[in-house]
Amino acid sequence: MKRQTDPSGSLPTVEQLNAELNRVKYTRRYHRVLRSTLYTLIVVAAAAVLVATIWMPVLQIYGSSMSPTLEEGQIVVSAKGSGFQQGDLIAFYLGNKILVKRCIAGPGQWVDIDESGNVYVDGSLIEEPYLVEKALGDCDIDLPYQVPENRYFCMGDHRSTSVDSRNTNVGCVAEEQVVGKIVFRVWPLSDFGILR
Repeated sequence: MKRQTDPSGSLPTVEQLNAELNRVKYTRRYHRVLRSTLYTLIVVAAAAVLVATIWMPVLQIYGSSMSPTLEEGQIVVSAKGSGFQQGDLIAFYLGNKILVKRCIAGPGQWVDIDESGNVYVDGSLIEEPYLVEKALGDCDIDLPYQVPENRYFCMGDHRSTSVDSRNTNVGCVAEEQVVGKIVFRVWPLSDFGILR
């Protein structure tokens, strides 16, 4: 049997062998770093999904009931919690939908709304600097109205179009319906920031 030889008749030089050895080592190191990076990205993504699901759900706004505070297509982050205060933005389940409204009154408080859309809680007119216009809106409850225990009276900021606790189809929001308090807007980036 004949030995195969290099057609040029020469063996590789030490420099060529070192270059090939360095290339093989680099390839192995590259694959190891790539694999490690992918594992890290998967773990970080899984942790982000877990945090977003359990503690800070991310929501996209649909409709105009919270205009001008929140516009359709904006993305917000909510924080789990309870004990909401007047003026807090909260997200809650209504059937298979998630709605975002503003907390107006808590358990046991009395709510009254006049024909001009002025809102009174326990007989005091509340200040609502976030409103552009006031309206009685779609109201079919008897006023004044007492908020039941463990529930919140919520209204949208676009009062003339929002269907909210003023309507018996929505009613007051029970604590178990609440997804969380809306804490900041993340999209669009031009509007990024804390929400009040």
